Amino acid sequence: MEARAVAKYLRISPQKTRLVADVVRGKTVGEALQILNYMPKKGARMIKKVLESALANADQNPNIDVDILYIKKIMVDQGPQLKRFHPRAMGRAYRIQHRFSHITIVLDEG
Repeated sequence: MEARAVAKYLRISPQKTRLVADVVRGKTVGEALQILNYMPKKGARMIKKVLESALANADQNPNIDVDILYIKKIMVDQGPQLKRFHPRAMGRAYRIQHRFSHITIVLDEG
């Protein structure tokens, strides 16, 4: 049985979030939570919240044993971009793109 959780429109770039996701991919839930607790990155806090949500979703299903869950799939997709302009010298404009992320975590019994 699988349990999943999705967080959308998170205000962090997917590139930064994927660095954290690659560290916890394939690990057990307990091990992943310990790693994310001590990782000093903004993406770690966001992934931890989604992981805890997926764990709570799994806990609602009586057929799933939450003690043997592992991260089967973790995806960080790019969401929409806020496009802003910053003034530069001689009347030019510099484009700034604020990127958003969508995080999906799928847990499975292992």
